[in-house]
Amino acid sequence: MKRTALLHAELSQVIAALGHGDMLVIGDAGLPIPDGPRRIDLALTPGIPRVADVLKVVLSEMQVERALIAREAIGQLPVGQLPAWCEGQLAALPETVSHEELKRLSARAKAVIRTGECTPYANIVLYAGVTF
Repeated sequence: MKRTALLHAELSQVIAALGHGDMLVIGDAGLPIPDGPRRIDLALTPGIPRVADVLKVVLSEMQVERALIAREAIGQLPVGQLPAWCEGQLAALPETVSHEELKRLSARAKAVIRTGECTPYANIVLYAGVTF
């Protein structure tokens, strides 16, 4: 059995296979998943699992170079503040794009992880970095 936090075999394999610059998307329950990327559906019921929980575990396994979230997720938050589902988890502030652009970009992801999150715009694109 693995000693690290991530126990989901399919997700572990996807992260292990990522190359520099490859994208992995963690999405809420409503994010449309295009036909191209691998679909990893973790949604059990509304709210389970949450994006924050999945993001925490993914970040424990994945070297992330940069991240993107939808501008709409930030809405009226004060400058520099992030949505609760990603607050304090990222090493640097994520870039922002429109929600429509985030959905277009997700078609180029290696995989899209669907969660049970029901918070609007709780989606994040993670770009794989290198560990050396």
